[in-house]
Amino acid sequence: MARLNKRAGINPALVRKRRLTALAFLLPNLIGFLLFTLIPVMTAFVLSFMEWDSANPAKFVGLKNFMALFRTRSFRVALWNTIYYTVGVVPLTIVVSLALAVLFSKPIRGIAFFRAAHYFPYLASIVAVAGVWQFLYNADAGPINMFLKSIGVANPPRWTASTTWAMPAVIIMNVWRSCGYYMIMFVSGIQAIPSHLYEAAMLDGAGGFQRFRYVTLPMLSPTMFFVSIICIINSFKVFGAIYVMTQGGPGGSTSVLVYEIYTQAFSNFKFGFASAEALVLFLLIFIVTLIQYRGQEKWVNYMT
Repeated sequence: MARLNKRAGINPALVRKRRLTALAFLLPNLIGFLLFTLIPVMTAFVLSFMEWDSANPAKFVGLKNFMALFRTRSFRVALWNTIYYTVGVVPLTIVVSLALAVLFSKPIRGIAFFRAAHYFPYLASIVAVAGVWQFLYNADAGPINMFLKSIGVANPPRWTASTTWAMPAVIIMNVWRSCGYYMIMFVSGIQAIPSHLYEAAMLDGAGGFQRFRYVTLPMLSPTMFFVSIICIINSFKVFGAIYVMTQGGPGGSTSVLVYEIYTQAFSNFKFGFASAEALVLFLLIFIVTLIQYRGQEKWVNYMT
């Protein structure tokens, strides 16, 4: 190898230096991945087959944790609430963010400011955002209910204090917070659409809605596919807003899978059971994502 390198005019010392440089750049990320992702994931996988409360030695129980999952009411409720939340958040977020992207892709004065203003809530701390919305939702003195009363609504919703309205309240807050993030993706997708397609549609007499339906939407389908995957995954992982605004209440009406995992692990100290729940959540996300990937051939149009 050394002779071949010498004949090819390659300096072995330079090659080693470049390899060490590349390794130096990659090593911090690799160490972080090992310490904070791979090792915890493998540990959770092993713990899912054990019974452990952190005070006593772990005991292997096989599939006992998994068999107990669907017999546990709190897990069934959390699974249903996660599906409810996802079904509510994903379509609303896509529709709102797409509408904003269409609006903010036009040459409007100060467009950069409006894009930044809608994107900023996503950058803000979820604790701060959820705290502000918790005040807005206050049943007695919150601005939302005060406005509803001013327009004649005698009994406005009690929002986070109501088993009926608590989840819709969290959904509305998260749609408002995240739509700016997905808006930026849609804006990038719209700007990548070739202008000659719109010109051809206009020559054929297509109006604004027809251009949106037959040009914008088909050409945005790869972006739509990516956004839907990310949005669904983030919806299944929701935790911060639930923890700050409702803590799973009232009456478990907003308890989702990640909050259920947190409760079982750090309140009930059932680390093995919580790890089994986490593994089921991973499998659920994996299956949904796989179905989306298999189904993309029917509706996603990639430009060639």
